[in-house]
Amino acid sequence: MEIIKVILLAVALVAIAMLGLATQILLKRGGKFPNTHVGGNKYLKKQGIACAQTQDKIERAKVEKKVDFKSVKIVNISK
Repeated sequence: MEIIKVILLAVALVAIAMLGLATQILLKRGGKFPNTHVGGNKYLKKQGIACAQTQDKIERAKVEKKVDFKSVKIVNISK
């Protein structure tokens, strides 16, 4: 019987916590979760800092522009 009380208390506390976290989102018109991603930070954007995936994508695009794989020729150096 005690275990049921503990489980119900835990479920009630989790429900209260979820309601508390969602209050602003539920009550505010157009409410949504804040953008905490590195790319959403305007101060980091000013410094040219982006997330690792975005920076990797940008660098890969630069390399692909520099190297034209269609005109690459393989040369046999060994005799």
